[in-house]
Amino acid sequence: MEKLKTLEILQKTPNSGVFHLYLNRPSHRNALSRDFFSEFPKALASLDQNPNVNVVVLSGVGNHFCAGIDLGTLGSFSENSDSDDRGRGGEKLRRHIKYLQDAVTAIELCRKPVIASIQGACIGGGIDIVTACDVRYCTDDAFFSVKEVDLAITADLGTLQRLPAIVGYGNAMELALTGRRFSGSEAKQLGLVSRSFGSKGEMDEAVRLIAEDIASKSPLAVTGTKAVLLRSRDMSVEQGLDYVATWNSAMLLSDDLTEAISAYTQKRKPVFAKL
Repeated sequence: MEKLKTLEILQKTPNSGVFHLYLNRPSHRNALSRDFFSEFPKALASLDQNPNVNVVVLSGVGNHFCAGIDLGTLGSFSENSDSDDRGRGGEKLRRHIKYLQDAVTAIELCRKPVIASIQGACIGGGIDIVTACDVRYCTDDAFFSVKEVDLAITADLGTLQRLPAIVGYGNAMELALTGRRFSGSEAKQLGLVSRSFGSKGEMDEAVRLIAEDIASKSPLAVTGTKAVLLRSRDMSVEQGLDYVATWNSAMLLSDDLTEAISAYTQKRKPVFAKL
């Protein structure tokens, strides 16, 4: 177990390929502090490079997933733009925004699948985070809001770029312009989450089973699936097919393929080497 100022990394089950990454500021509803933006990408990079990690489950300690960016962190925007020269102030602010963006994009850069397990509030920066995750689940009583417009801000950490591909352009536009609150049940209807559960206990058990199932599969196939889907999202079908052909020309003929076929014919569970 590793505990940082804003995060906690935990392997709940010994010898499991599933590791848990917790947002750990429950007294602040896991609002994102300055420390988060330096610690989060480092934690993900550590999990990515750990050969014992096959799947990462991201959740929040306490009753909420994430209430958005801490107001103190938000105040740093004005500090970073404080300059007598408007051009230089703007350039400094742009670099600061890019730094914050990189912390969220670290989820996509992590080769291992990241599953979001959401309860309570998922607001503003919380939406930025979960839309960068590979799979999302929530409780029925979870609540969401693309809140930035109500704070006189254009959301700039990834929601406006990633949400339309998940829930559709029209739905994303409506949610972003109104900033309205919507429930876990509606999040399921919109396609923001794959499933919504009646209680946190039900969600935790379901996510555990799903994560363990993914962790039992070929690490090469799992990381390849994530990489190809992310790249294909921004390509035409023809470009995506060409990319996966190139990917598999390097990765397809592996020991994992031999083991998967042998296990299938022998009616046993496959055992794959660590990545």
